[in-house]
Amino acid sequence: MLHYLTAWKEFWGGFNLLSYISFRAGGAALTALIISMALGPGLIERLKRYKVGQMQRPDGPSSHLNKAGTPTMGGLLILLSLLISVLLWARLDNRFIQLLLVVTLGLAAVGFGDDYQKLVKKNSRGVPSRLKFLVQGVIAFGAVLYLDIHPPNPQFLTSVTIPYSKATFIDLGPLYFMLAMLIITGASNAVNLTDGLDGLAAGSIILCAMTYAVFAYVAGHAMFSQYLRIVPVPGAGEVSVFLAALMGACLGFLWFNAYPAEIFMGDTSSLFMGGIIGTAAIAVKQELILPIVGGVFLMETLSVILQMTSYKLREGKRVFKMAPLHHHFELSGWAEPKVTVRFWIAGIILMLLSFSSLKIR
Repeated sequence: MLHYLTAWKEFWGGFNLLSYISFRAGGAALTALIISMALGPGLIERLKRYKVGQMQRPDGPSSHLNKAGTPTMGGLLILLSLLISVLLWARLDNRFIQLLLVVTLGLAAVGFGDDYQKLVKKNSRGVPSRLKFLVQGVIAFGAVLYLDIHPPNPQFLTSVTIPYSKATFIDLGPLYFMLAMLIITGASNAVNLTDGLDGLAAGSIILCAMTYAVFAYVAGHAMFSQYLRIVPVPGAGEVSVFLAALMGACLGFLWFNAYPAEIFMGDTSSLFMGGIIGTAAIAVKQELILPIVGGVFLMETLSVILQMTSYKLREGKRVFKMAPLHHHFELSGWAEPKVTVRFWIAGIILMLLSFSSLKIR
């Protein structure tokens, strides 16, 4: 909303700053950070009062047993900080901002419903998995349909860019829409699987959001996109404002979620944060770089798939000591903070590799 103050720049030149995406992205990140840190203590106390605490798996790492009762549904803090910041700093008439808001609210509702059933109603199963996946699929289908009607770039509607290649595109035709739905639902669930250690998911999301904020800014800038030979996407620059707000919200949450965590995010935010990253990847036409940008989330997801497949096909034999992958390292003797920091380091390396794709063409 603050962007509309640019109409008054003739009365005060300072309002002209609000026309710059970079300035509004910085403002969005700082605003979300301040809101998150300001509201955090109050939310933690309220969740404690209502006894909305974490339930630990008895077969999990023994070091996690003392986490039982830690306030959960902290994703409400990220969601509230994100929404307020976006409403203040982003252009609400931008089609990508509108799409990201709908995806965020839809997936947040799914995650909140699951957390509510588990933590408030004390239903350990939560929302049935089939229903959860169905709703996620409907939201992903709606997002993909919207981008079909309002494509990022009509010329490349069903095409994907091959990373690290020089203007190499593959037209997938109708298969593209299936891929796009898989990206949104897959990213959403991948973040959910990674949310198992203090600070791991929030820190990893910050790195992914930072990477795609740069891609969004470049794709939305006609000169930069032409110079770097990436698909130009008019209006994509606003996505960087949204992602900057997500970074700020996660950074503020991380203040309370760092080891030893005072609060956990729960499905309330893990589902929508992954959905945001997946939707942003499609919106800025950088779909195939996502496995690198979100490599940490991909490894976590693959570890679960391999574990389940091995267990079923090899008569109970496991590939890892426990899945997702972060638990395997814990059971191998790594302290929880060491696992988290080393996964962050891997995320930083993957972020730098992703940035290099802008020049290695």
